[in-house]
Amino acid sequence: MSEPDLPLETVNTRIADGVATIELNRPQALNAWNAQLGADLLAALRAAGAEETVRALVITGAGRAFSSGADLKDFSGGESTSDGRPDVYKTLTERYHPIMHAIRQIPKPVIAAVNGPAVGIGCSLALCCDLILAGESAYFLLAFVNIGLVPDGGSSLFLPSRVGMARASELAMLGEKLAAARALEWGLINRVHPDEQLLAEAQTLAARLAGGPTRSYAGTKRQLNNWLYARMEEQLELEAQIQQEMAGSDDFLEGAMAFVERRQARFSGT
Repeated sequence: MSEPDLPLETVNTRIADGVATIELNRPQALNAWNAQLGADLLAALRAAGAEETVRALVITGAGRAFSSGADLKDFSGGESTSDGRPDVYKTLTERYHPIMHAIRQIPKPVIAAVNGPAVGIGCSLALCCDLILAGESAYFLLAFVNIGLVPDGGSSLFLPSRVGMARASELAMLGEKLAAARALEWGLINRVHPDEQLLAEAQTLAARLAGGPTRSYAGTKRQLNNWLYARMEEQLELEAQIQQEMAGSDDFLEGAMAFVERRQARFSGT
C-alpha cells in the first residue's frame, strides 16, 4: 500500500492497485463518530470517488471495532435547538446523510470489512455499502432503541431491503446483537472470514472488482439504487425528523444517562 493520500485526522486513506482503503481511525473510542470523523469520512469518500485510478473501495475500522456508533460526548457536534436539546436533525442532515449519499452514488463498488462491533450509525454505514464482509467476532447492533432513539443513517431503509420486515423489526425494536454468523444466515451480509484474514480477503475481493468491468458495476449499482432506494432522500428526511422528536423526549435523556452510568434504563414512555 501507498502512504495515506489524505492528511485526515480521524480517517486513514490508502490507494494501491486500484483499491482505496478507508480506515476509520479513532480506535481509542472504538471508532465512535464525532464531528471530525464525519467530516473526514465524507472527504475521503469524495476524494476516492473522484480519483480515476480508484476502481473499488474498502471501508474498515482501526483497532477492535468497525464503529461503536455515535460518540455521545459529541452527539450533535455541540449544536442544540432553542429548547436546549441536541440538534440531531442538523447532525443527521449535514453530517451523516451526505456520507450515505456518497456511498450509494459513487459509481464504484464499496465493500465494508466489518471488524468487531458495527453499532448504531456504524451499523448503518456498513449496511449502506454494496458488499459486506465480516470477521467471525463481528456483530451488528441497532442500539438506538436502547437509549430511546430510532434507527437513522438510512438503516430504516437499508435493513428491510436486505432482510425483510420481520427481521428488520426484530433488530430495530429489540436492540440485540446479531453475530456475524447469524447475519450471514439472515442475508444481512455477504461473507464471514476469520478475524485475522478479514482485511486480506476484503482486499482480494476489491482487487477482483478493480480488475473487472467497472462500467458494468456502475450500471448495476444504478439499477439497484433505482429499485431499492429511489425514495432514499425521503426516508432519510423522515428519519431525521423523527430522531429530533426522540431527542426531545424524557426517555432519551434517561437512556443516555443510563448508558453513561452503565445501568439499566428506566423508560417512562414520555
